[in-house]
Amino acid sequence: MLLPPGSARRRRHPVRAVAVVVAGLLAGTLSACTYTGDPVQPVADRLAAALSARNADQIPFTGTTGAAVTQQLAARSEQLGGIAPAVTVDRVDRPDGAAANVALTVRWDIDATDRDWTYTVTAQLARKDGQWSVTNGDGLIDPSLNPGERLALRRVAPERGDILGAGDTPIVTARPVVHLGVDKTKVPAAEQDRAARAVASAVGIDPAAYAAAVKAAGTQAFVEAITYRDGTHAAERRAAAAVTGAVEVPDQLPLAPSATFARAVLGSVGPVTAEMVADSGGRYRAGDTAGLSGLQAQYEDRLAGTPGTRVLAVPAQGEPRTLFENQAQAGTDVRTSLDPRVQTLAERLLADQKPASALVAVRPSTGEIVAAANGPGSNGYNTALLGQYAPGSIFKVATSLGVLRTGATPATTVPCTPSITVDGRTFKNFPGYPASALGDVPLRTAITFSCNTAFIAQYDRVDDAGLTSAAGSLGVGRPNETGAAAFLGSVPTGVSATNHAASMIGQGKVLVSPLAAATMAASVARGSTVTPRLVTSDPAATTASASAPASPSATASSVPAVPLTGAEAAGLRTLMRSVVTGGGVDPLKDVPGGSVYAKTGTAEYGTADPPQTHSWIIAYQGDLAVAVFVEEGDHGAITSAPIAARLFTELAK
Repeated sequence: MLLPPGSARRRRHPVRAVAVVVAGLLAGTLSACTYTGDPVQPVADRLAAALSARNADQIPFTGTTGAAVTQQLAARSEQLGGIAPAVTVDRVDRPDGAAANVALTVRWDIDATDRDWTYTVTAQLARKDGQWSVTNGDGLIDPSLNPGERLALRRVAPERGDILGAGDTPIVTARPVVHLGVDKTKVPAAEQDRAARAVASAVGIDPAAYAAAVKAAGTQAFVEAITYRDGTHAAERRAAAAVTGAVEVPDQLPLAPSATFARAVLGSVGPVTAEMVADSGGRYRAGDTAGLSGLQAQYEDRLAGTPGTRVLAVPAQGEPRTLFENQAQAGTDVRTSLDPRVQTLAERLLADQKPASALVAVRPSTGEIVAAANGPGSNGYNTALLGQYAPGSIFKVATSLGVLRTGATPATTVPCTPSITVDGRTFKNFPGYPASALGDVPLRTAITFSCNTAFIAQYDRVDDAGLTSAAGSLGVGRPNETGAAAFLGSVPTGVSATNHAASMIGQGKVLVSPLAAATMAASVARGSTVTPRLVTSDPAATTASASAPASPSATASSVPAVPLTGAEAAGLRTLMRSVVTGGGVDPLKDVPGGSVYAKTGTAEYGTADPPQTHSWIIAYQGDLAVAVFVEEGDHGAITSAPIAARLFTELAK
């Protein structure tokens, strides 16, 4: 595989400048120097400059012509990807007055490394009738080639680093695949269109487009139709195998355990685009592969390693000889905290969700993200880490912290009324709110049955800065230190009274991701602010971030998060446990593995009447905190809670 023109990112030898200088030098030709007093050094310098400029037309040669040498230089340059040699004079020997031997160093900058293909040649000069000429010009620039050989440059792909999971379990690693397609040498030309269409039909791709690709390829080409993981798609492969000319080429590609495993998080590796080639400064060429999305793209420099380069002497027949090689340097593994068992289970639990959905699981003790699963309804988007949604009533955990910080306790009485009006806007409880839980009730009862009006009634007790600070204490809106692209939430300050009232119940302009929601639960479990992490190998070096969408009427507060106290953490745990034991989340009451603490949420969105709703739950059990989100669902206790219950139940087995 030839490297593209301009593939070297480093140029120590200014070839363009040499080309300009040589035009002047060549005007005098080699006859400018004779034995009667003038040194041979200027003669040698002119020759070196001409070779560097790939223009020896005006250099006198014996036995060949300058034009022939220029043609040879052009051919060798093309064979090495269009680069020019940098030729310098090493020394000049004068055996007698009519002869000189010029040792030339030839340097080809074949790749972006500091190690060039360098060798020394000797130009033999003879003086006759006052003019110097080169007597061994034929093959001077590449004396190592045998008759009939040509140069070739091959890129040697490095071994790509793996993406590892918990306990350094390989998640994305080289796995066997087969490239299935048509080998044009194995089917007569008249039958190639039919064969291409038959293969395309067998594997389910566009027959006309594939037939056109086969027709356009060279006569010796293998034209890939599709790539399968080895051991999969047996029926399609059998159907294709019955077509004359269809072949399978075994290979290995960096793949996760399954096609869906954390795909939106891990990303993919595939052929580089034309835009990537154009913007790479020679790093990529057509046919190369690279990380295209997710962690694979973000950590491309670390995972990809450094390609090797090999200069070959290729004969008309037989095996090529290696003249020079820069060996490929393997990529470095990237370590993550993903637990394959938890991730696989989370994806299975979301498999039947048609709307966008996500399940994130975090270890409170360490902040490690052990699962970041997206359901099929997310259509490849990383809802788990990047989704930005109103949290609804799960945010009442943060609001409760704000209330506790005013001196309240879980037993403090708050007014739960059928409705409440703030600055002209009326808020109500969700339809079907139990009448038995209305009136002056303990804060514990208000959160158990998710009384909207009780929390909104505290809007003048907990101002917007206090609410933002409380949310920050639970990890919402904090800097992203996951080592991946992630959104940790946004809680506005400086908003109107009605917007602040809406914020108290997780509506209005409050936004969280499923990751931010899980971090809230993890912080309550640990009793201190949890900083979630996904990439555990030096994440700080390349942390990516995502920002909340700009709001014309609100800006994120710069109020720092206040550390949780022991009493505050205990109060929040009491409230979240009451949600489970008090009847709010029946699916979590009897799961094995110990006590579960939770809060459900239903967030209204859109302009429909009645509004559509997001379904949420945050929960923790032992050292595992989770958030389950379904973009369009019923009450959190109905849609999301059963998914969390199944997760805890399966993990307890």
